[in-house]
Amino acid sequence: MDMHSHVGPEGAGCKISMLWNWYTIDACFLTPDWHITNNGMFAATCVGVILLVMLVELFRRLGKEYDAFVLRQFRREADADGGSFAPRGRGRAVVTFRATFLQQLARSVLHALTFGAAYMIMLLAMYFNGYVIICIFVGAGLGKFFCDWLEVKMDVGATHREDDAVKGIEEPSVCCG
Repeated sequence: MDMHSHVGPEGAGCKISMLWNWYTIDACFLTPDWHITNNGMFAATCVGVILLVMLVELFRRLGKEYDAFVLRQFRREADADGGSFAPRGRGRAVVTFRATFLQQLARSVLHALTFGAAYMIMLLAMYFNGYVIICIFVGAGLGKFFCDWLEVKMDVGATHREDDAVKGIEEPSVCCG
């Protein structure tokens, strides 16, 4: 059965479909309380979806930036303590760094926020509303544009090695993993 009606808070039925649709008025998302009763509510929903997807991109960026910050902290500590990390005999010294409890907690919170928001976006997409899905794509594009501007630092005098190559998309979606 394609359509399922649910009586919302105002007594009108929600239009919910598991097939592609372009519902605006009487569409409902996630809960009967998110019942669209006018064009302004639908426009606000579209803007909210775009902002939610942009927020996922922001959380992803913050996670990467925080990891880089923690790594820079460790490198500073290793440089300041230089002598104790020097190799003894032949070969290279390997130093293992483990994040502190608070650093790992911050990393975990950022990951949970990213994953949770991405999961909500996936649930919104499952309503198969064309307008909402377009808003998800727009939000992803705007989020990438504003939150993940590519910046590469290169030593132009150094010789090129394979592992120095610029990496492309590392992880196109945080959904489901």
